[in-house]
Amino acid sequence: DRQQVKTLDIPLDAVFTTLQAYLGSVYVNDFNKFGRTYQVNVQADADFRRFREDIGRLEVRNRRGQMIPLRTVVSVEKTFGPHVIRRYNMYPAASINGSAAPGFSSGQALNLMEQMAQAKLPRSMGYEWTGMSFQEKAISGKAMGIFALAVVFVYLVLCALYESWTLSFAIILSVPLGLIGTVGALLLRGMDVNMYTQIGIVLLIGLVSKTAILIVEFARSLRESGKKIEEAALEAARLRFRPILMTALTFILGVSPLLIASGAGAASRQALGTAVVGGALSAALLMLLFVPVFFVVIQRLSEWARKPKRARGAVAST
Repeated sequence: DRQQVKTLDIPLDAVFTTLQAYLGSVYVNDFNKFGRTYQVNVQADADFRRFREDIGRLEVRNRRGQMIPLRTVVSVEKTFGPHVIRRYNMYPAASINGSAAPGFSSGQALNLMEQMAQAKLPRSMGYEWTGMSFQEKAISGKAMGIFALAVVFVYLVLCALYESWTLSFAIILSVPLGLIGTVGALLLRGMDVNMYTQIGIVLLIGLVSKTAILIVEFARSLRESGKKIEEAALEAARLRFRPILMTALTFILGVSPLLIASGAGAASRQALGTAVVGGALSAALLMLLFVPVFFVVIQRLSEWARKPKRARGAVAST
């Protein structure tokens, strides 16, 4: 009763402070003892705040120094209320959890919820994304840039390793071979492209490049030993068939449990497993056919580009 509080000359904040201190708790200060810091909080003992009638027995001091029982200014009634009041950025909030329906991506579900919130919520209410949804919205539209950076980074590492711009390009051309299997596996299982499948695609860029190195590096050695470009490519594919097959099977068998994952978080594991298994399988099957072709084309272009330089160097020396 705020009118009664003003009549009795009681500071309104004193009423709230009394309720908080006795029923809740109030931080006072810290003190050091035995080499440790202890926090002091004031709160009424449990026996004095157990029942509803105990609130009326609490006392508050007015500006004249008199102690006034709270039952003269406070009335208590029994009602229902939430056990927990959630807040987000200091505003009262209600959390909503959900997932996309089968056949729809999480991005489509987020866009639909945004449209519904804008159409249904009053102007005094807003919405924010948290958790995985916040991360997905933050990286929305940046996936292609991440994939491009991953390819460029792998390409630069290969260039530094082999000291050749062209040979590394032949390896990078094998990356789409893995993406074909990823797309096919996702379509076969009816999955969408989410953040976990994108992580799997980044993983495939390194995996496919590593497998292509087995052929390109061996073909390069055969070419340097004097064999023709076509013979070197075919011989490398034939001799490296078993290592490539063993590498692919080892990886596929290692991550295959993700395909049939169950329990909490099974959807994320299945998405990641489907992306990498499908990509690794298609890369293993197509790499033996296409990587030798890539090597032949790139090697011919590289040697053709070096011939004019050698000719000019011979003319200058004469």
